[in-house]
Amino acid sequence: MGIIGTIIVGLVVGAIARFVLPGEQKMGWIMTGLLGIAGSFVAGFAGQALGWYQVGQGAGWIGSVVGAVVLLFAYSKLKGGSSSS
Repeated sequence: MGIIGTIIVGLVVGAIARFVLPGEQKMGWIMTGLLGIAGSFVAGFAGQALGWYQVGQGAGWIGSVVGAVVLLFAYSKLKGGSSSS
C-alpha cells in the first residue's frame, strides 16, 4: 500500500476510533489521521508479531482501531493533564 492509501486508512481508522471513544476529543482531522496511522502501525505490527492475524485479514482492521483508540485515549489524557497544571 502506498503513502496515499496509508493516509486514507489512517483517517478512516482515526475517525472510527474517535467515534468509538466516549467523550469529546478536541483535535483536527490531521491529528486524527496521525493517531490513526500510528495506531494502525503499532497494532498491526504487534498483532502480526504475536501471530494473531496476517496482513489483509479483517482482524487487522479491528486491531488497528483498538490501537488508535488506545493512542487517542493516551493523547487526550496527556493533553488534558498538561493544560490543567
